Amino acid sequence: MNRRHLLQSTPLAFGWLGLSALAAQTGPAKSAKRVIFLCMRGAPSHVDTFDYKPRLETDSGKPGARPGTQLLGSRWKFRRHGQSGHWISELFPQLATCADDLCVLNGMQTDLPAHPQAYLKMHTGSSQFVRPSLGAWTHYGLGSLNDNLPGFITITPASGFGGAQNYGSAFLPAQHQGTRIGADKRPITGAEVANLRPKIDPAGQRAELDLVQSLNRSHLTLHADPQVEGLIESYELAYRMQSEMPAVMDLTRETEATRQLYGIGETVTDDFGRKCLLARRLVEAGVRFVEITHGDWDHHSDLGEKLPASCAGVDKPLCGLLTDLKARGLLKDTLVIWGGEFGRTPHVEGNDGRDHNVKAFTLWMAGGGVKAGVSHGASDDHGYEAVSGIVTIPDWHATILHLLGLDHEKLTYRHAGRNFRLTDIHGSVVHDIVG
Repeated sequence: MNRRHLLQSTPLAFGWLGLSALAAQTGPAKSAKRVIFLCMRGAPSHVDTFDYKPRLETDSGKPGARPGTQLLGSRWKFRRHGQSGHWISELFPQLATCADDLCVLNGMQTDLPAHPQAYLKMHTGSSQFVRPSLGAWTHYGLGSLNDNLPGFITITPASGFGGAQNYGSAFLPAQHQGTRIGADKRPITGAEVANLRPKIDPAGQRAELDLVQSLNRSHLTLHADPQVEGLIESYELAYRMQSEMPAVMDLTRETEATRQLYGIGETVTDDFGRKCLLARRLVEAGVRFVEITHGDWDHHSDLGEKLPASCAGVDKPLCGLLTDLKARGLLKDTLVIWGGEFGRTPHVEGNDGRDHNVKAFTLWMAGGGVKAGVSHGASDDHGYEAVSGIVTIPDWHATILHLLGLDHEKLTYRHAGRNFRLTDIHGSVVHDIVG
C-alpha cells in the first residue's frame, strides 16, 4: 500500500511504512506542487498595509475600545489597484502592480498574543508541544521533486521564537526537517549549506559513507526505527546534494535583467531580493517547500520610520518574485504565502507604535490554486477584530494542505500510541478562496 492509496481512501495513519519518503508521491487532484512561504517575523500592521480602515482615520485620536487607549489612524494613503480593486497601502507601490494575483485574507485570527507561542503555532500547529513543522508535513505527505536536493529549505530562519522547532520534523523521520541556509539577522550573501564540500576525495567519501550506512542498516534490521531510516536517507541526500546544490545557489547564473527585477544591487532590497531569487531557483530545481524569514516587524515604537523601512525592503522583491514565477509558468502551481504571526492594534502604543493584536490580521496568498484578485473576510471598522470570513491557524493549515492535494484529516503519523496530524482535531478548508 502506498501513500497515494492512503490519501485517496481511508484515514489511516502512515506511521513507519518502510517506504522511501523522498520518492515523489501524488495525492488527490491538486493545484499546487510547491510552496514559498514569505514569513514576516514580528507581525506586520494590517491596518497600515492591506486592511484599509477609513473609519480609523476619521476616529484617529479618539478613545479606543480598550480602556486608556487612543486610536491611531494610518498615516499612509490607500488606493484600489488592478481589476480586483484590492486596497493596498502606498507602502507597497511595486507589489500593488501585482494586485490581481493576490488573494488577501483579512479575517485571520490566532489565540496567542506572545510572539514565541504564536510563531510556533503558525509553523507547527502547536505552541505547547514539539510538533512537526508545516514544511515537514508537506514533504512527508508529498515527497521530493528532486532526489538530489532537500525537499524543504528554510532561508535565514529566526533564531528565537522557537528556533529550530519552526522547521523541525519532531517525531517524523529526520529527512523531512528543513535544511537551513544562512542565519538570522545576517546577510544572505555568501551563505552556504554547511559541510557541502567534502574534505576527502569522492572515492574515500563514498567508502566512508558506505561503512556508516551498513552499520545503520544493521541497526534498522533489529529495530524498526523511523529515525534511523531518516538518518540513512539524510546521509544519502547530503552526498547527492554535492553535485547539484552549488549550481542552484549560484545567482550569478541569472541575467542582469532578472537580478534587477528582484532589486539585487540596490541597498534597500539587495538582501531580500537575493533570498527571493534563491527561492525561485530552488523551487524551479525541485524543492518542495521553501521558507524565507524577514524581520523585524515588531513595531512597538517608531512606526513612522520602521514600518516604511520594512516594507521598502520587501516590496520590489515580492513583485519581482511573483512576476518571475508567472513569466516562467511556475506561479500556477507554486503557492506563495506572505504574512506574520498576528496583527497590530488600531490604537497607539507609546508615542508612535502599535501593540499585538490576535483578533484580526492579514495574510495574502498567490498562485497554487487560490482565487486570484479575491479579498476574503473582513475586520471591524477599526481593525480590532475579524467579523466575517474568519480564518484560524488550523483553517489556514488545512487549506494549504488541500491546495497541495492533501487531506489534513488523513495526513497522519502514528506516534506515542495515537495518530497525530498538523491540525490536531481542528481546522476546516476555506473553500471560498480555492480556485
